[in-house]
Amino acid sequence: MNSGKTIFAQVMDFLPTYEFNKCVNRYHGNYQVKSFSCLDQFLCMAFAQLTYRESLRDIEACLRARQNKLYHMGIHSTISKSNLAYTNEQRDWRIYADFAQVLIHQARALYKDDTFGVELDQTVYALDSTTIDLCLSLFPWARFRKHKGAIKLHTLMDLRGSIPSFIKITDGKVHDVHMLDVLIPEPGSFYVVDRGYLDFSRLYSLAQLLAFFVIRAKHNLAARRIYSHQVDKATGLICDQTVMLTGYQSLRDYPDKLRRVRYFDTEKNKQLVFLTNCFSLPALTITLLYKSRWQIELFFKWIKQHLRIKSFYGTSENAVKTQIWIAISVYVLIAIIRKRLKVDISLYTFLQILSVTVFEKAPLIQLVANFDYNKTQVVNNVPANQLTLFDYS
Repeated sequence: MNSGKTIFAQVMDFLPTYEFNKCVNRYHGNYQVKSFSCLDQFLCMAFAQLTYRESLRDIEACLRARQNKLYHMGIHSTISKSNLAYTNEQRDWRIYADFAQVLIHQARALYKDDTFGVELDQTVYALDSTTIDLCLSLFPWARFRKHKGAIKLHTLMDLRGSIPSFIKITDGKVHDVHMLDVLIPEPGSFYVVDRGYLDFSRLYSLAQLLAFFVIRAKHNLAARRIYSHQVDKATGLICDQTVMLTGYQSLRDYPDKLRRVRYFDTEKNKQLVFLTNCFSLPALTITLLYKSRWQIELFFKWIKQHLRIKSFYGTSENAVKTQIWIAISVYVLIAIIRKRLKVDISLYTFLQILSVTVFEKAPLIQLVANFDYNKTQVVNNVPANQLTLFDYS
């Protein structure tokens, strides 16, 4: 990799600029724009994510302090707080939402052979949402409760590689179960969800489209046992049953058989009941699939801790969505680089390294490679990049 480029420029070299320009042209993002293009906006906001900038004035001060390096970082316009505020508020957030989907498509192709703890050929998705609290007086469009504002980040995650494949941003009042209406199921895939998505009519539609689901049952589930399968109780399984719903409304919504698996979690000293329309997998695998759903909770925790999506640079709906989608793009881009460079470090460590080296000129692979520099730089007081003239042995 070219050591004459800054680390930031080397990272942004992984961006598919042709696809980015297609997204910009789709929504006329650069129409009648003479300076500060959509790419300049994206690079400035990506810089803010990588270096944990706290405000637009903070971004402006840091970039202007390195004015002589901006052109080589790909930023070809003058940076100002007013430019950033205006573009975040006016330029269509869908530009960056579509571009994030391009990066997600690339990342999923790279991580498709990864494992997630369950030996399964089919694709497994986890669907969940996280709430981001907002001040209602500053964000009046994001109504949640009477005196509270919030938005929800609904995410469908491919558990191989922890890559989000579908994201929708709504206000806090939208219930999680409505995401099953906009989901386009993949036949043969598994969708692992929690009890908030328990709606039998929607789950039946999912089953009719030849997709499988795994969901926790509520404690008041009305069902009758049709058949019991043998289980190994030493594994924590209590029973594996084929059941039919008995409630009038639930039976009308789901008129087919279901599989009910009871499992005792020794760590939490709690009995768990799972429902699924998959009858071919072992009962213990069903429990492991639900356990793997925890990865999406870790994803939400990670992006809230390490990306700027809890405090925002603008207060309009467009500015908030723009910032969130660019943050997601940065997350996926780092995941792509990590896979392509084949480096064995966590995304957190990768981001920490980038945050303090964005202006340095060194090969990116050298910064993230997992080896001891002290042992490789000097051997017998001879620099490693200097040929040995005499043999001292």
